[in-house]
Amino acid sequence: MAASATLVSVDEKIEKLRTEVAKLDQIRSQIEWSKIQTPTDEVVVPYDTLASPPEDLEETKKLLDKLVVLKLNGGLGTTMGCTGPKSVIEVRNGFTFLDLIVIQIESLNKKYGCSVPLLLMNSFNTHDDTQKIVEKYANSNIEIHTFNQSQYPRIVTEDFSPLPSKKSGKDGWYPPGHGDVFPSLNNSGKLDLLLSQGKEYVFVANSDNLGAIVDIKILNHLISNQNEYCMEVTPKTLADVKGGTLISYEGRVQLLEIAQVPDEHVNEFKSIEKFKIFNTNNLWVNLKAIKRLVEADALKMEIIPNPKEVDGVKVLQLETAAGAAIRFFDKAIGINVPRSRFLPVKATSDLLLVQSDLYTLVDGFVTRNPARANPANPSIELGPEFKKVANFLARFKSIPSIVELDSLKVSGDVWFGSGITLKGKVTITAKPGVKLEIPDGAVLENKDVNGPQDL
Repeated sequence: MAASATLVSVDEKIEKLRTEVAKLDQIRSQIEWSKIQTPTDEVVVPYDTLASPPEDLEETKKLLDKLVVLKLNGGLGTTMGCTGPKSVIEVRNGFTFLDLIVIQIESLNKKYGCSVPLLLMNSFNTHDDTQKIVEKYANSNIEIHTFNQSQYPRIVTEDFSPLPSKKSGKDGWYPPGHGDVFPSLNNSGKLDLLLSQGKEYVFVANSDNLGAIVDIKILNHLISNQNEYCMEVTPKTLADVKGGTLISYEGRVQLLEIAQVPDEHVNEFKSIEKFKIFNTNNLWVNLKAIKRLVEADALKMEIIPNPKEVDGVKVLQLETAAGAAIRFFDKAIGINVPRSRFLPVKATSDLLLVQSDLYTLVDGFVTRNPARANPANPSIELGPEFKKVANFLARFKSIPSIVELDSLKVSGDVWFGSGITLKGKVTITAKPGVKLEIPDGAVLENKDVNGPQDL
């Protein structure tokens, strides 16, 4: 009898899960389009209007001693052909993302005599490797903490059973998105530790965003105005049309993601006229507020259904985004920051930008070359031959000069020599089965190259 009762309860649970998952599409219709309002400058504060931080070093030290930097370190470098955590890909001058982050915080701690700690939120995919990697920073002047985010079982779409019940190993599980940062920070015990050290704010950012550096002006504003949450947004370009945006909705500031937009309004959402800003995922959050909301189980972020396929089995991952938590915090704001604070490296085309003369590296900070007149970066499109970091590096003897480049499109078996300069609009296409080599010292300006005869 007990066994059949158990079976009934399992069947009931699966049925309940099936019903709840079916409801997930309602995320799209939770927003009443007519109620959306454009946020005012009080809600999304222009960066230029922020007060200057105190000039007194001791006052700045007091501000920074309230801060913690947390980098989201759960992603692997697989899309760029690398094994292990993405944060250990070499970005420039032999330094990895993680090296640069550590050098930046070291410089800050040294300059102001403060002690800003670094937290890394790993996933089960990156945890073991990261533990080994951080050992090399043992002699730095930073306290480094690592903790793991949750791991959830993937759900088999066909019968809504958990994948680990059918398949052993890591593939049955997934990290449930960066919205999990708040409960995981609490569950790990790190939140209590930081509060006991007198820390007040955490600056959360993706480990691959080279522009996400500590900004004393922002920190000063949040502490002065007691804002519990701040999302950095920046003006949208045509490359960012799918990024989430901030709206005012029923009296609160809220993140609007493309998945929540009704089909008939998707084009309007993507336009840069109505929705002019997008979320950089640089977030500043008050630690006491995180504690309060997590303990009250009040962070009910929208669930994002993410369909995947594992060894031919269709599965569903249910994820949340940290930016969606904005509406639960008091005095939450956005700050419209310069584009320089958003410099993510998602593909080798981004690596080309940051390794070129368009940027310089000083004290771990990647800074844009003032010789570039155009405020926008060049648009770069590299073919699949360049997708993996190793192939990308092999195909360039040295990274070309691109300070005066507007756009570059490369397709086919193309190889670059050293000391090349690219200007204006350049397209390079190697015909199928033909190896096309761009010679050392070549200067290509507004050129369409389809073979050696065009060089």
